[in-house]
Amino acid sequence: MTILAIETSAEHLSLAVARADEVLESHERVGQRHAELILPAIARLLADAGSAIEALTAIAFGAGPGSFTGLRIACGVAQGLALARALPVLGVGTLEALAEASGAERAVACLDARMGEVYHAAYRRGARGWIEASAPALVRPAEAPVPGDDGWVGCGSGFLAHGAALAVRLGGRLARVDPAAVPRASAILKLALPRLAAGAGRDPAEAVPLYVRDKVALKTHER
Repeated sequence: MTILAIETSAEHLSLAVARADEVLESHERVGQRHAELILPAIARLLADAGSAIEALTAIAFGAGPGSFTGLRIACGVAQGLALARALPVLGVGTLEALAEASGAERAVACLDARMGEVYHAAYRRGARGWIEASAPALVRPAEAPVPGDDGWVGCGSGFLAHGAALAVRLGGRLARVDPAAVPRASAILKLALPRLAAGAGRDPAEAVPLYVRDKVALKTHER
């Protein structure tokens, strides 16, 4: 199988492709230029892998939560490429991908959601993959779910934007914090491969982002 993974939920344009036993990744901070750069970047990555779009057998994408625009780009590109070739697609949660990218065994994944909030989830690594300890949710840092034991790794931009508040909330539950960790396409790919092999791929028309938040701006009275 030749599988493409797309992750654009934040400021990075992250792509990965698996072909046979080889994985190639392109991971670059591009700000808000995802839409402009993504298709040429996919073509370059596939060429570097000795492949082409026509050889793809499935597409995985970072489904969210994250930037509304970034999630729509990843989902839309995955749908467009897959519909044209009748390929299965699979959305993978960005917080789970963040936990995978962190390399931790127990991860509190937090992405900055702006507006004084974070996208939060917690995962334990099990024998068959990640076990969800706290489901993805939009919370204020002072209200984040607290793990019942110690030794967790805090990862993601939420700890960069709200490190002090999260440190107070989570107390001594964290062994360390990695605020620079980001969801990566290689992590999306690693999580997607066994799921696709088990038949979890979906029709492209059924692929949707996981927004969690239903609005992106505060009203005047809320500000």
